[in-house]
Amino acid sequence: MMFLENDFRKTFSRQESFRDGKVMVSIKDVARQAGVAISTVSKVLNNYPNVSEATKKKVNQAVAELNFVPNSVAAALSSKQSGRVALLLNMGHASSVDEINMQYMSGTIGQAVELNLDVITIFDSMLKNKSLDEVVRYLQSQSITGLLIFGMSKDDHVLQRLIEAQLFKIVTVDVPIVNDSSSSVWIDQASAQYDVAKKTLVENKGKSILYLAGKKNGYVTQERLKGIQRLAEEEEIPLLVRNGEFSELQARNLTFRYAKKKDIVVCASDLMAIGAMRALMEMDIFRPVCGFDGITLMGYAGKQMNTVRQDFERIASEAVVELKRLLDGGWGQQIVLDYELVRMKYEDILV
Repeated sequence: MMFLENDFRKTFSRQESFRDGKVMVSIKDVARQAGVAISTVSKVLNNYPNVSEATKKKVNQAVAELNFVPNSVAAALSSKQSGRVALLLNMGHASSVDEINMQYMSGTIGQAVELNLDVITIFDSMLKNKSLDEVVRYLQSQSITGLLIFGMSKDDHVLQRLIEAQLFKIVTVDVPIVNDSSSSVWIDQASAQYDVAKKTLVENKGKSILYLAGKKNGYVTQERLKGIQRLAEEEEIPLLVRNGEFSELQARNLTFRYAKKKDIVVCASDLMAIGAMRALMEMDIFRPVCGFDGITLMGYAGKQMNTVRQDFERIASEAVVELKRLLDGGWGQQIVLDYELVRMKYEDILV
């Protein structure tokens, strides 16, 4: 049996009743309802391999019918402890994503230690193709009460529904979704894109812009696009927008195709800026290029470039602090952090 939206509300209500000592559904009840051994229920809840689909279906149906919450989750709710939190990362295919995720992990773990929170790391591939019901059960089986979500896109419909269900306390990074149980942490993406592009435009007296945007389904892409459009309107200059999908190769190809007729190339990520700069060097023409993020790899591009430096470690740390506030009974809110405009060069990355 699959959960519907009202099933989630029932589960949440059951947890509330458990806190008040009014209801207690045990693993024995689930085993009896499903007609299996207690150990089998435990294996299903903890995603053990070698359990038949038929058995999983019986156990999950019993869990749904009884609105069972694993003891570790219920105990955390009952004692009003924070419980465990999960760090959910989007593992892309570029070295720049690896660098950013490492900073996210460092900031998360460091702050979690300070706040005495138990943290586990979950990668997006682990939840791929899972239904909302399956994701909820997996998180509950891991005793998760709060989540930190990094790299979520508009296509992540299950995660969006998970946030809407409000069964967990959630803090997203770079996703402007806020409700009673969820907060958002990011920088002002539109202003940052505007500022770095204007700095590059003014320094080089540009009269036209080739803008390489990120992924079409990205929340940050939408905001950064607003920033560059505002600049083009204010300066009354031509703006050509193409989607580079945060890909160095795609940015390289787009630069070969369009850069000759534009004065500057503004990229929505450093990785695309590197691809654009290398294409320009191969074409043996000069066009100022600026990026976004401030990753170390930018220093190896061969040319100095303006970029927006985000402190990813601090962003993650602030997200953990906010999650702890939610777990302690706070309401969701949007937190906007500052950023820095820098000019990356090789000397900046030497240690």
